[in-house]
Amino acid sequence: MAVRNRFVIITGMSGAGKTVAAQSFEDLGYFVVDNMPPTLLPKFMDLIRTEREINRIALVVDLRSQVFYDEILAMNKQLKDDSNNDVELIFLDSSDTKLVSRYKETRRSHPLARNGRTIDGIRQERDLLKSVRDAADLVVDTTTLSPRKLREEIFHNYSIDNGKLPFHVEVMSFGFKYGLPLDADIVMDVRFLPNPYYDPDMRYKTGLDKVVSDFVMHSDGAEEFYAKLHDLISFTLPGYEKEGKANLTIAIGCTGGQHRSVAIAQRLATDLKQNYTVNITHRDIDRIKAKGDD
Repeated sequence: MAVRNRFVIITGMSGAGKTVAAQSFEDLGYFVVDNMPPTLLPKFMDLIRTEREINRIALVVDLRSQVFYDEILAMNKQLKDDSNNDVELIFLDSSDTKLVSRYKETRRSHPLARNGRTIDGIRQERDLLKSVRDAADLVVDTTTLSPRKLREEIFHNYSIDNGKLPFHVEVMSFGFKYGLPLDADIVMDVRFLPNPYYDPDMRYKTGLDKVVSDFVMHSDGAEEFYAKLHDLISFTLPGYEKEGKANLTIAIGCTGGQHRSVAIAQRLATDLKQNYTVNITHRDIDRIKAKGDD
């Protein structure tokens, strides 16, 4: 049975939220093509037919493609004529007053008003897009929508997971001697715990080995620390998720990133997997083995 393709064409007024919409569809797992000329659609469709893993596609057409405006409807029809495609044309709109306000906030010029008044460019664009708006399957008025609310609206309507915003947790261990992770949102330092490195039997093992993990977790204060850490993370994660954050990186650090941080990070990731999508990485776990020091 042929896999059906899901196409979403995103267009609308400049400043109405197409960038936020495109990013939201990308987070939903769509293959997003920004500003693709309609004339390239046949070649793109040939690519889709050969890459069967790509079956959810969002195409963004905006004022940068103003010479192609009269071809948007032809693109929409061409996609719908293929019985293997489910196609939806989304038009993002907003009031003239709000669009003017957004341009003033960003201090950008409207593409059709480089040397004139912003409101004149908006009105000209609205005239150009009237037929496209009339043909849209869905018109979204973003006048009163913040970027976060627009994102939530898109996820509510297009997520395959009951409208739930995608959220995943990255738990990583690292060694402070090799520098802080640049992408860490939360950093915890576990260098206060006894270091297994100083036991010759554990020096070249890692926190993934049971003997090392047991040593770390049975150290004085380790269980109390972990309980407090787990409570803190469990308390804050729903807040991050509610705020629309797509992912959160929790970094656990020790001196070399081989023993203590690995044991704590591994346990935390395992516990969090009960309620969240979690990925676990150990950034520096192999460095010490290679150098023979900690």
